[in-house]
Amino acid sequence: MLSKKIGVGVIGTGMAAKPHALALNDLNNIIDVKAIYSRNKDKRHSFAKDYNFETANSIQEISANNNIDMVILITPPNQRLELIKEFSKAGKHILMEKPIERSTKQAEEIVKICENNKVQLGIVLQHRFRESSIKLKNLIQENALGLIYSVQVNIPWWRDQSYYDEPGRGTYERDGGGVLISQAIHTLDLMINLTGQVDEVQAIAKTTSFHKMESEDFVAAGLKFKNGAVGSLMASTSSYPGYPESIVLNCEKGSVKLESGTLKINWHNNKVEEFGETSGTGGSADPMAFPYDWHKNLIKDFALSITSNQSGFVSGREALKVHQLIDALISSSKNGKIVKI
Repeated sequence: MLSKKIGVGVIGTGMAAKPHALALNDLNNIIDVKAIYSRNKDKRHSFAKDYNFETANSIQEISANNNIDMVILITPPNQRLELIKEFSKAGKHILMEKPIERSTKQAEEIVKICENNKVQLGIVLQHRFRESSIKLKNLIQENALGLIYSVQVNIPWWRDQSYYDEPGRGTYERDGGGVLISQAIHTLDLMINLTGQVDEVQAIAKTTSFHKMESEDFVAAGLKFKNGAVGSLMASTSSYPGYPESIVLNCEKGSVKLESGTLKINWHNNKVEEFGETSGTGGSADPMAFPYDWHKNLIKDFALSITSNQSGFVSGREALKVHQLIDALISSSKNGKIVKI
């Protein structure tokens, strides 16, 4: 039992803020939301009213509040650096929406700032916190499946043009790229968590005729992992009407398929097991069509970590691995060569 609730400040009230707000209200036994802030005053007050939160009139008001232990940043990646400097200097632990920043170099700078200021930095890569993901991770750690021989990752999502018509969306200046860094990053991070790091990639990244946008909406790649496994990747927001993403691991003792919150295991002795339950994943035209339970588990994990300094949350340094993979995929496509990570 905590001696006092963990004080939280929230920055940003855009599309991605809803699951955070629902999760925070469910966690009110351990968390006290002290203030929310966004630059748009009307949106700030409307959001606060919807979720029964207090507001702040400035970033400085939140950083100066001694009752706030951690902040949640729900802003586009191009709006992060100065916020990170402000809050980490004030000793606030930081939980931040993916990606860390628009490029690996910028992401590394943010990670170092937080480490130098001795604050925790967590990244919202919530797919690791699904029940089925945790089950599969445990099976791998227990060596129940044996060695992983091959991997198939499929992310056939859909976004209509109106999604990319929002100013800045899909641009390198605001988002840092397209389908890889904005959508596929979740599944790629989970893949790395399960399989270990990728060693080499060969990829093609393009923008299909479905979309008018600066960055890529389709990527296909071959992967070679550091553990010797080989794999394939397809990630897209041009697959109408959008289908669940999946990770298939073909292992020494059986094959597993992680799809839409469910885990199916086909053991080589012909036994079949299933875990979890089907749920939305955000793969269709509605990017927020998924439960907020994963956010709830992630936020709780991070909040408790700042009292114990021990946790399984996705740290900024851990999240750099998926940034490096995305960089390699884009570089391989541009140069038409195999890229070693």
